[in-house]
Amino acid sequence: MKILIIRFSSIGDVVLTSPILRCLKKQKKCIVHYLIKRQYKEVIENNSYIDKIHVIDQKYKQILSDLKSEKFDFVIDLQNNFKSFIIRKLINSKTYTVQKANWHKFLLIYLRIDLLKNHVLDRYFKCVESLGVYNDKEGLDFDIPSNTHIDYDVSKPFIVWNIGASFNKKKLSSQQIAEVCNRLINRVVIIGGVNDKELALSIMKSIKNNNVVNFCGHLSISQAAYLLKESNLVLTNDTGLMHIAAAYNKKIISFWGCTKPIIGFTPLIDERNSRMILSENSKYPCSKHGKYCRFQPDGCIKTISIEDIYESVIKLGV
Repeated sequence: MKILIIRFSSIGDVVLTSPILRCLKKQKKCIVHYLIKRQYKEVIENNSYIDKIHVIDQKYKQILSDLKSEKFDFVIDLQNNFKSFIIRKLINSKTYTVQKANWHKFLLIYLRIDLLKNHVLDRYFKCVESLGVYNDKEGLDFDIPSNTHIDYDVSKPFIVWNIGASFNKKKLSSQQIAEVCNRLINRVVIIGGVNDKELALSIMKSIKNNNVVNFCGHLSISQAAYLLKESNLVLTNDTGLMHIAAAYNKKIISFWGCTKPIIGFTPLIDERNSRMILSENSKYPCSKHGKYCRFQPDGCIKTISIEDIYESVIKLGV
């Protein structure tokens, strides 16, 4: 049985599909193909449960003939947008499509009515339920090349602090991060994307000890994952690297402002290893992806207490 999984982006959403891949391969012995945007290929290219990766660019029609020639028995659409609709219709194989619960998200965000009450991974498995595929509860997967290396001593305990996020309103401020780092005696590695370099430099200007190292904007996804895997504790905004850390069952302190855990993207780890710190303005999200904030222009995540962050680090320990 040959199956095509469609999930174009982004890092966290793709990582969250990994249990589906594992269970399809182990439970149904499927040949698994995956369709993804080129910029996210690195997220899955080392996944041992994928037999072939198809990359989509802006001109996605170019890949349609290749996909048609594969003669898939099933297409599992875990993206469920207009582009994936067009692709699955043109492939003309039997399709299973995730229900993204957008109406439920609308009710949650704007009317404070919570009908979701599940994790996005539960929605993914609901999609493949009729195929007889079930959640094996073995968590997320994220594989990196065996030769991945960083010029940093990972033999001694250290904390990884992921300062990045898709929107500025989902990020802690440089002041919050720097003040916590200045109180810690632990080694801290700062990571994030190219767009987070300015924030990282602002943090480093306020650091008063030599325990903090800035790798922000200088790592591949695999290199960032390597540091997460080798770390003793991860501090992170609600973003893709949080889910990669969860794949390694790390101790995670996560920060939530305009987005909230209630929408269904909590880190999938042992609850004893997870501390989710929410802004106190509301337990409900301000927006679906954290682009907008109801409470302040720079995002209500900036109201999270420095003391609360510091105490959480001490409680989880390294």
